Amino acid sequence: MLILGTMPGKMSLAQQQYYAHPQNAFWRILGELLHFDARGDYAARVELLKNAHIAVWDVLKFCVRASSLDADIEAASEVPNAIAQLLKTQRTLQRVCFNGAKAAQLYRRHIAPQLPDGFRDIDYCALPSTSPAHAGMRYAEKLAAWRIALQ
Repeated sequence: MLILGTMPGKMSLAQQQYYAHPQNAFWRILGELLHFDARGDYAARVELLKNAHIAVWDVLKFCVRASSLDADIEAASEVPNAIAQLLKTQRTLQRVCFNGAKAAQLYRRHIAPQLPDGFRDIDYCALPSTSPAHAGMRYAEKLAAWRIALQ
């Protein structure tokens, strides 16, 4: 499984850790679903994801934005990661999950056109964003959606 976010926020970039903002529910959700301490050592959490065959990346390698909000991304500045090349080489990948609507939108814009027709059957799953900016959904609702995707 590959979980794709949009682009790391300022705190994540500064700490060189995915989902470093303490109010982001990513690690809390994954910890609950995979039974590990979401507050544990970052390297240990990453290793637990690897052992569960879960990779984490972002659709964008670079963008300009005034804040950490996806809504602030300047479309002309978007530079995608080499996800198409990854998908072409990782033939065992079965599911791509998007951490939020913006990640799914950017994938359709930048990555999907690079994939050959009939490339391969991958299960795509759009999930509610774990970002604290996505406050319109309660944690329990986010957890339930992510639970289904990770089964």
